[in-house]
Amino acid sequence: MVLLKEAWDSGANKWSERQRQDYANDLSSNLSLRTASSFSNRSKFGQDPGDWLPTNEGFISAYLDAWVSVKVRWKLSINEREHDAISKEVDRNYN
Repeated sequence: MVLLKEAWDSGANKWSERQRQDYANDLSSNLSLRTASSFSNRSKFGQDPGDWLPTNEGFISAYLDAWVSVKVRWKLSINEREHDAISKEVDRNYN
């Protein structure tokens, strides 16, 4: 869910080679990897939710839930723009 470039920029650059391999091959959670069309994958281009959200409005909440879950589970940072975009969607959906 959180692409390798984003993970690298969020703290994986400090991990050991083994940790990076474990992350890249993590199948322990259904939130880690999702099947996506090549078009969707290219449109995302390693961007975080501050720059990209799914075009399917019905999937945004599930996408953000999975995004945050992966970030927390792997102790990856969330930058301010990413946080603001996530907060905005939460506010829009729950207020």
